[in-house]
Amino acid sequence: MIPLNSSFPTDNHGWAELLPARRASSRLTGNHRVPWVVVGAGITGLACARRLAELHPDAEILLLDARCVGQAASGRNSGFVVATSQFPGGVVADQVENYRRVNRINQAGLELLSQQVEANTIDCQWQRQGFYHTAADSVALREHTHYLHYLDTLEIEHRVLDRAILSEHLGTEVYQAGIHIADGALMQPAALVRGLADSLPANVRLHEQSPVLGIGMGTPLTLSLDQAQVKTDRLVLATNYESGKLGFLQSYLVGSTLAGSFTRRLTPAELASLGSLEEWGAISLHGGGATVRLTRDHRISIRNTAEYHGSRLLSDSELLTRQAIHREAFDRRFPQLSEVPFEFAWSGVEGISRNGTNFFGRQHDNIYLAGGYNGSGVSRGTAFGTAIADYASGESSATVSDCLASAPARWMPPRPLLDIAAFFQVRSRFKGVGLDR
Repeated sequence: MIPLNSSFPTDNHGWAELLPARRASSRLTGNHRVPWVVVGAGITGLACARRLAELHPDAEILLLDARCVGQAASGRNSGFVVATSQFPGGVVADQVENYRRVNRINQAGLELLSQQVEANTIDCQWQRQGFYHTAADSVALREHTHYLHYLDTLEIEHRVLDRAILSEHLGTEVYQAGIHIADGALMQPAALVRGLADSLPANVRLHEQSPVLGIGMGTPLTLSLDQAQVKTDRLVLATNYESGKLGFLQSYLVGSTLAGSFTRRLTPAELASLGSLEEWGAISLHGGGATVRLTRDHRISIRNTAEYHGSRLLSDSELLTRQAIHREAFDRRFPQLSEVPFEFAWSGVEGISRNGTNFFGRQHDNIYLAGGYNGSGVSRGTAFGTAIADYASGESSATVSDCLASAPARWMPPRPLLDIAAFFQVRSRFKGVGLDR
């Protein structure tokens, strides 16, 4: 039996704060024997459990999460479902097929989510009309040029926007140039994962607040929980940056902590000052730039800090400190709304690898893993979760092949060198950031 790290801290912040209270499913108790267990009920785990249920309609699929649904990264991102990834720097000729491969995975995940939202009438503010990539200063403007070349090379539909059009659309004079990508979706992250969890097939049994505390590597595998024991034939780990707590990828995947804030709901007059659109999302072309949204419920969210804290969330006092950074960036973009207060702040953790790759495949006899999305986890996690279910079931598909082709991860040194290296890697994202922050 491998004893595992049982610390899975959370808080009540994030997009779930904007939703009505939800009753969590029960904790797992007792002894169980099932053919399949999926650990992690975020985007990846929900997609995996759903696909396993389709492939094995007569089998019981046990889905476990250490927290409540929506409390981890899947409910704390900024709500962008990406179809087209950005690769910083100029187009590298021998990487064009890799760019296409990554975008095929994104597109597969976007299509799956679109179908699931529609089929299950999930109320998550889903809007599939694309979003903006913006530039305010020199570094981002260079990336703007690179990104245009990339989009033209890959023949991806887009529209180039100047400062005047961006001001008309978004209500801010900060951005000098931008690109609107035609495909991609916006949504409310916590509402999406709640809806996916509440619409799982009947042969999936979800238990929240049920962390796995040990894994026995025999046949069958044995999972130990606080008040339960589970024997299973196959185990899928959909735990992203927390895979290290389960004994996997400790030297390859770490968590970066990001933070953002929401305003209160804007009044009709305040909305009228924000240009011609009622809902939009903008991602800076600078890797350390702000992600900004005007949501369907008339709030502005802004997220523009990232730091390494050993994969932990920020305390309330730390959030207040970061909120001063959010406030400065907000006021710079929207001086006409300087009197509008922030109502909520939140932090979340994204899984990052040293070379930006993802993780997919078998980790041990009958143990499979998918994760590590470097900030693009909604579409990619959906595709990876669905594909790992196929792969573990012996099925093949174009998406399985694309996921298996992920580049090998680069090794990271053990702690404390890991902490130092991760700190500087995350910090390097902000090199040269100015007005884009």
